Amino acid sequence: MNENLNDTQNITPEKTPVNFIKEIINNDLLTAKYGGRVHTRFPPEPNGYLHIGHAKSICLNYGIAKDYNGKFNLRFDDTNPSKEDQEYVDSIIEDVKWLGADFEDRLFFGSDYFDQMFNWAILLIEKGKAYVDDLSAEEIRQHRGTLTEPGKNSPYRDRPVADNLDLFHRMKNGEFKNGEKVLRAKIDMASPNINLRDPIMYRIIHDSHHRTGDNWCIYPTYDWAHGLEDSIENITHSICTLEFENHRPLYDWFLDELGIYHPQQIEFARLNLNYTIMSKRKLLQLVEEKHVSAWDDPRMPTISGLRRRGYTPSSIRNFAERIGVAKRDNVIDVALLEHSIREELNKTAKRVMAVLNPLKVIITNYPENGVEEVHAVNNPEDLSMGARPLPFSREILIEQDDFMENPPPKYFRLTPGGEVRLRYAYIIKCEEVIKDQDGNILELHCTYDPDTKSGTGTKNKKVKGTIHWVSLPYSIRAEVRLYDRLFTNEAPDSDKGKSFLDFLNPDSLRILRDCRLESSLASAQVNERYQFERLGYFCLDNKDSSPNKLVFNRTVSLKDTFKLPPK
Repeated sequence: MNENLNDTQNITPEKTPVNFIKEIINNDLLTAKYGGRVHTRFPPEPNGYLHIGHAKSICLNYGIAKDYNGKFNLRFDDTNPSKEDQEYVDSIIEDVKWLGADFEDRLFFGSDYFDQMFNWAILLIEKGKAYVDDLSAEEIRQHRGTLTEPGKNSPYRDRPVADNLDLFHRMKNGEFKNGEKVLRAKIDMASPNINLRDPIMYRIIHDSHHRTGDNWCIYPTYDWAHGLEDSIENITHSICTLEFENHRPLYDWFLDELGIYHPQQIEFARLNLNYTIMSKRKLLQLVEEKHVSAWDDPRMPTISGLRRRGYTPSSIRNFAERIGVAKRDNVIDVALLEHSIREELNKTAKRVMAVLNPLKVIITNYPENGVEEVHAVNNPEDLSMGARPLPFSREILIEQDDFMENPPPKYFRLTPGGEVRLRYAYIIKCEEVIKDQDGNILELHCTYDPDTKSGTGTKNKKVKGTIHWVSLPYSIRAEVRLYDRLFTNEAPDSDKGKSFLDFLNPDSLRILRDCRLESSLASAQVNERYQFERLGYFCLDNKDSSPNKLVFNRTVSLKDTFKLPPK
C-alpha cells in the first residue's frame, strides 16, 4: 500500500503461451502502463467457504503475479456483517495457503479502509454526485425501471448538498433504522446499463462486525467498495468473473469522479462444473439443512471438502491450468477434475491392500501357525519407491465380490473348484464353501500350491484371475467411506420446476464399518494418499480419524471416464 506507483519491477512480457488476460498485461508492460508493475489480488467475501470456482480465480491471480515477478494480495471484502464470520476468514486463509498462493505479508481487509471510503463518499456528496434517499428497497426497485424501460428519479434526488451531508453523518451516528435511508450515487436513471441508475453506495446495517465491532452501522456496497480497495492497494489488474462485466462502467465512474489511482478491471469466465452447485447461498443451505455434514464434507465442491477427500494442491492447480481462461461461460466436465487427481495419484500414491467387504478364506494345507513374508511393490509407476513385506498366513480375507458360486461368463475370479492368484503370493483353489443354515456363505476352504509363489519362478503356472487379500490375524480394522457425486442431475440448478435439492444423490455416501487393511496402514498420515489395489485412491480422514479409529475416504475410483484430446 505504500509502494511507489512509478517504481518499475523490471518485468518483461511473458514469452510462454498466453491467454487474453496475459495479452492485455503484455501490452501494458510494453507501454509502461502502471510503471511496469503487475499487482493482482484475490478478494473473497467472508460469507462462506471457498469452492473450486474460487480455486480457479486464486490460481489465475496468483499465477499471473508469479509469472511476471509481481505481487499478489489476499483481501477480504468484509462489507456485510450480517453474513460474515471469523470462521470463514480463517478457513479462507487456510485454503489460499494450502493452494500455494503466497500473499506474503499482504493480508488486507476492506474494513481497514472504512474511514477512507466514508471520506470519499463525503467528497462525492459535496460534488453533487451522491445523495441520501428515503425510498424503501421495494420503492427503489420500482423506480429503477427494466432493461427496456428507463428508471424514474427519486423524489429525494435533488436534496441540497448540505442536507445530504447532514443526513449521511446522522446515518453514520446511528440515528436511523435498517432500511430507513441509503446513500446513492447520482449518475443516470435513464442509462441503458441498469447498474448506473443511481446505485446504492451505503446501507444501514445495525449488526456487529467481526473486526470493527459496533464502530459502524453503515456499510459500503460491493460496487462502491471494490474499486476503492483496488485503488488503495495499488492493484494494476483487477481480474473478476464475467458477472461483473456490466459493473465495470460503475467501477470506472467511481474512480474517475474521485480522481484517484485507477486499476484496470478485466473479466473472465467463471468455472461451471456439471453435477455441481457453486452458489455459496445454496452450499450454505446444504450445510444448514444437514444434507451434508459440514462445509468440509468430502462431497462438497469446497476447497476444504476436496482437501479432506484427498485432492492435492497440485492436482487442483493442474486442473485450473488445463481448463484455461475463457471470455465466455461454459460448463466443464467434472470428470476432468477427477482425471487431474487420478493422474497425479497414479504416479505418486503408494499401493496397499485393503478388503472392504471381507470374506474369510482358510487355506487348509497351509501350516496352522505358519506365517511368511511376501514382497509387494509400492508403486509400479515408480520402482524407486521400493517394496514392502506383507505377512501371509493360513487365514486370509478376500472381497466378497471376488467369489461367486454361479459365475457369469468371463468371470475370472474365485469359483467352486476354480483357481485364482493371490496378488504377490500364491495360486489358491476353492475346495469347499461353508454356509450357515440360511444359506449365507460364512467362509471358503481352499488349498494353495506352494510352488507358485510370486517372484520365485519355481513353477510357471498361470491363471486368468488375480485378486487382492489381507492376512486375517495381521490385518487392522478401519471404517471406509465411499463418496460419489452429490447430485444425480448434470445441471441440478437448471430445472425451473424443481429445486436443486430434488436431485440429491441418495447414494453419495456409503459407509463400510468393518473393513480390513494391511498392517502398514496403522501408521497412515493424513497428508498421504494410497491406492487400495483394485478399489481406488484413498486417504485418511483429517477430521474423524484417531489412533483408536481409522477412517479412510475414497478420493476417486480407479476408472478414468475423461479422455484428453490428442495433442
